[in-house]
Amino acid sequence: MQASGLIPARFLTLTAHLILVIVIFWTRDDNIKSDLPEEYTDSEYDDKDIESIVALSVTLGLFLLELIGFMGGITMFMSFQGLISTTAHSAAAIACSYFLFDQWPFEWYWYIFGFCSAFPAVTELVYLIAVLCLRKGY
Repeated sequence: MQASGLIPARFLTLTAHLILVIVIFWTRDDNIKSDLPEEYTDSEYDDKDIESIVALSVTLGLFLLELIGFMGGITMFMSFQGLISTTAHSAAAIACSYFLFDQWPFEWYWYIFGFCSAFPAVTELVYLIAVLCLRKGY
């Protein structure tokens, strides 16, 4: 597959994952309640709510990092980064859909975060540092 075919796929999967994360952010109440016992205190709910806000906020920050690299054209034409990003965000869109509709416990979101948000963001950061700081194009 050429890089030109990966560019729209990468953009679409990034956008799909971003939209699902925003929807999860708005509707996180059901996922939080599915993670708590039937009888829970306000303190337990608040702790899980803060955990969810932190996880989703960090995810949005990592999206910003990836979108800067992609929309800035720095990593737009890098095939390997495009493949990693497209694969990870496709898997994330599917997993986030199940997370949203099946009301998975919020602890499971950390797995989606690690494999599908943090991993492509770290590789994006490596490419950004290599291109901008070391002046090497890959």
